[in-house]
Amino acid sequence: MSQPTPRHPGKFVWFEHLSGDRDAARRFYEALFGWQVEAVPMGSGEPYLRILNRGEAIGGLRSAPPGAPSLWMPYLSVTDVDASHATALAAGAKSLMPPTDFAPVGRGATLADPTGAAFSLWTSALGDRADLAAPPVGDWTWNELMTPDVPRALAFYARVFGYRHDTLDSGPQREYHLLKQGERMRGGVMPSPMPDTPPLWVPYVAVADCDATAAQVPALGGRLIVPPTDIPQVGRFAVLLDPQQACVAFITAAG
Repeated sequence: MSQPTPRHPGKFVWFEHLSGDRDAARRFYEALFGWQVEAVPMGSGEPYLRILNRGEAIGGLRSAPPGAPSLWMPYLSVTDVDASHATALAAGAKSLMPPTDFAPVGRGATLADPTGAAFSLWTSALGDRADLAAPPVGDWTWNELMTPDVPRALAFYARVFGYRHDTLDSGPQREYHLLKQGERMRGGVMPSPMPDTPPLWVPYVAVADCDATAAQVPALGGRLIVPPTDIPQVGRFAVLLDPQQACVAFITAAG
């Protein structure tokens, strides 16, 4: 008897870099995080550039539509892409790509939440990677939504994915909200740090030494927008814009 396909609905299971220069993005991230990138044939179109960390597939590099901003796109696991897409639309999202089959790997859809942040839905034919208490160096370890309308975002993700949230006081007018399923934390939501910051999800990569990683960024063509900073009892993190202006963070866990 075959084993059921493991799924973790509500988990961020994949991250995809979209830009106008995949080759430059590949060089930057291979050098910074030690990732390996392999080309996967995709029929008559351009090959898909799949990101491997220590031999395990964790994401990809894809060409963005002309004129579209560079970004890291998060993929959320769902049991039924079509049903979740319909629920998201009813909750105020905008469809950017309708439910589509990507044989033989799965089915997906892309939306912008009611505050404007893009994300994708995904049901993998292969199942989801297991939840880990401590992701290895080079793997994804967190995902954070920066939005100008926190209450609207919290209501949307609660309705579509069943998240509840805990609120932390992180300073004057800087409440931070932890998205949770049961006691498992899935991501964070915070107000946009600047008025001109677009709504977006920012993924975090686990690194062995935050300061050493940060020191590499300028020479590789990136720019630190948050220098190495301590979060008590959590770790030390930094945030960068890569050469294509996509935003990503990295963190060394405490203790």
